[in-house]
Amino acid sequence: MKIGVIILQVCFLHVFLFLGMALKHILPLPIPASMFGLFLLFLALYCKVIKLEWVEQGAKWLMAELLLFFIPSAVGIVNYEQIISIQGLEIVVLIAISTMIVMGMTAITAERISARKRSERH
Repeated sequence: MKIGVIILQVCFLHVFLFLGMALKHILPLPIPASMFGLFLLFLALYCKVIKLEWVEQGAKWLMAELLLFFIPSAVGIVNYEQIISIQGLEIVVLIAISTMIVMGMTAITAERISARKRSERH
C-alpha cells in the first residue's frame, strides 16, 4: 500500500513538471522547465490548492534517492580527462563553494522551519 501511495505521489509531482514544461514554452525565459514546475508546486502548496499530504511521501522518497540521480553524470565527467586536467582546480573550487552555499541555505531554511514548528506547538 505504501509503495502505491509513493508511486501516485511521484506521478502527481510529475504533473507539476509537465505544467512547468508547458509554461516554459509560453515564457521564453532562460530558466529550466523543472524550476517552473517547482515554483508552480510551491505556489499550489502555499495557496493551499493542494495539501502537503498529497505529495509528502513521494517527495521524501525522491529526496532519499536523490544521490542516485547524480551518479550517472558524475561518472560521465570522469570519462573526459581533458576537462579535469585543464580546469580541474576551477571545477573543484566551484563545487566546494556551491556546496557550502547549498549547505548554508539548507541550514538556514531548516532552522526557520524548526523555529516555526516550535512556536506553533507552544
